[in-house]
Amino acid sequence: MDGLNGFWAEADVVGRAVALALLAMSVGAWVLIFWKGWVLRRALADLKRGIDAFWNAPDRDTARQRLAALDREGVITPLAEAAFTRPGAGTLQTHGAIESQLTRRLRDALHAGLGQLQAGQVFLASVGATAPFVGLFGTVWGIYHALLGMAEGGGLSIERVAGPVGEALVMTAAGLAVAIPAVLAYNVFGKWLGACEAELEGFAHDLREIALHDAG
Repeated sequence: MDGLNGFWAEADVVGRAVALALLAMSVGAWVLIFWKGWVLRRALADLKRGIDAFWNAPDRDTARQRLAALDREGVITPLAEAAFTRPGAGTLQTHGAIESQLTRRLRDALHAGLGQLQAGQVFLASVGATAPFVGLFGTVWGIYHALLGMAEGGGLSIERVAGPVGEALVMTAAGLAVAIPAVLAYNVFGKWLGACEAELEGFAHDLREIALHDAG
């Protein structure tokens, strides 16, 4: 804390702006980590329970009702609706072969669900990639600012340089402290998203086969 307090007391507008930017990135990343972790854990549980309940239902209407009750994130139900709901006549949606229409509806529903689950991944990746460089910039600027101040006062010495330089290096450590959790969370969430995507794609494929069999 002494390093951060010393840096803040000696920093100019640019140095303080960098520190505030790192603070904002850290708060945003941690809020997103807790929220997205909660959402993805729920989605994974819902996929397992919802898909099992759907296939174990005695009829299509019961299956859709069970799925809607278990799909808390709303990423599975749109696939069932896309498979079994026919578009109204007189629109471009009804042009083309039934297989093509069905594939397009399922693809759109799948992409919408995956896009919902992937929300926030770009922010985590951006924080993980840029935070170390933001911290490094804060360190370089802090050292430059400190050296200018000591040069104006005259009589440079190792004792006078060590303190300001050490305080400025705290910004590099702060940048790494912001980036590391974001990178780790991004990788973990990527694995969970891959599992969700595999489940949704498999469900969409099975729905397509059933819908085509019923249409035939």
